[in-house]
Amino acid sequence: MTKAIMLQGTGSDVGKTILVAGLCRLASNRGLNVAPFKPQNMSNNAAVSDDGGEIGRAQWLQALAARIPTSVHMNPVLLKPQTETGSQIIVQGKVFGQAKGRDYQRLKPQLMAAVLDSFRQVSEGRDLVIVEGAGSPAEINLRAGDIANMGFATRAEVPVVLVGDIDRGGVIASLVGTHTILPKEDRQQITGYIINKFRGDVTLFDDGLSAIEGFTGWPCFGVVPWLKAASRLPAEDSVVLERLVQGKGGALKIAVPVLSRIANFDDLDPLRLEPEVDLVFVRGGERLPLDAGLVILPGSKSTIGDLAEFRDNGWDRDLGRHVKRGGRVIGICGGYQMLGRTVSDPLGLEGAPVTVAGLGLLEVDTVMAAEKTVRNSRAHCLDYDVPLSGYEIHLGVTDGPDRARAPVVIDGRADGAGSPDGRIKGTYLHGLFSSDAYRRGLLQSFGISGGGGDYRAVVDSALDDVAAELETHLSSCWLAALLG
Repeated sequence: MTKAIMLQGTGSDVGKTILVAGLCRLASNRGLNVAPFKPQNMSNNAAVSDDGGEIGRAQWLQALAARIPTSVHMNPVLLKPQTETGSQIIVQGKVFGQAKGRDYQRLKPQLMAAVLDSFRQVSEGRDLVIVEGAGSPAEINLRAGDIANMGFATRAEVPVVLVGDIDRGGVIASLVGTHTILPKEDRQQITGYIINKFRGDVTLFDDGLSAIEGFTGWPCFGVVPWLKAASRLPAEDSVVLERLVQGKGGALKIAVPVLSRIANFDDLDPLRLEPEVDLVFVRGGERLPLDAGLVILPGSKSTIGDLAEFRDNGWDRDLGRHVKRGGRVIGICGGYQMLGRTVSDPLGLEGAPVTVAGLGLLEVDTVMAAEKTVRNSRAHCLDYDVPLSGYEIHLGVTDGPDRARAPVVIDGRADGAGSPDGRIKGTYLHGLFSSDAYRRGLLQSFGISGGGGDYRAVVDSALDDVAAELETHLSSCWLAALLG
């Protein structure tokens, strides 16, 4: 019988994703056939699974940690926010529909069957499944019909470990408070807790551990330090963009405007790790830096809405000045669409039917189409004559004169567009910068030697480092019971 454990958090962004990835790698290192699972995810960072559907990038990373192919069943419900109140709903890899928050709450009970079916499929033939919750079980206002936390755990009879983030403060209150407000059935599902992101002398928290156990009766399964290796891993949640250190210096400054519905921003992680690149994430109210050599417009879950926000921030004027100074621009997916002359949504797929003016830097036009393109792709970069691999997730068909200078060939077909002077380019291919050869060519085109380090090896090494830290700091008795 497949063993399973579920990590839930006292809140969002407590580090569950990295802990699950680390435990998957630790289990794999010990020879176990392990798989990740997340019943419900809310993220615009999506991956294309090996069986051809959309899942959260976090589950892609966790499957990489487990050394197994990805499947749509690892993340059966994916919510992709399009507005402040509404999301596109992906079920078992395919578009299910759209709903605002209150409407989605009514839909959740219908989705439990898909969640349980996917959990069964992921569990089949496995030694261990490590499940990641979403948000917090303490959100008892959402408990009715819940599929993400205790609703799933109690139905699937999966024991729960609660994760508390000590770095944000109030970890004793958050753990004890969760115990206090949970109904008895949910409380009994919790077998213990983990303190995450600890800095300093752990013995100074001994009295805190005693207090938590005194209030809750839960044992502590370990105090995990701040995992430095996690900075070498792709992040799932866009909230991390607010914490990234800016201005590390470097021969090439690359500016990235951060919009509300930014998608697949982990495209940029390989550049962030390059020593000679200063990757600057520009927030609303800030200007695009004058000394940037390259501006990258990343993906967006709502191209038209983010294009309006781009203009509201005055970044259209900043980008125009950047181009006049001789700066270069790369648009990925939604960012590529924004660079064109117009973006049309005649079917109202992203809101009301509308046609809006693009930034006008590429002679192309985009029309949103009902059929969504979702596929992993083999490609070739024409600029540097190097192979690429990546994925496509987009609505829309883009065409126009600048398509004659497409920078990429995907599976034998030209993709993207380029300006006559070659300084502005766009493509639908995600994962462009993960190609070591492409990064090397790009950096050398700016006069920077080097680049092209083995990014996949960096990620793989980071997963091993996280696993080693967890093996050191988690309870050996608990790990023996889990991985034995």
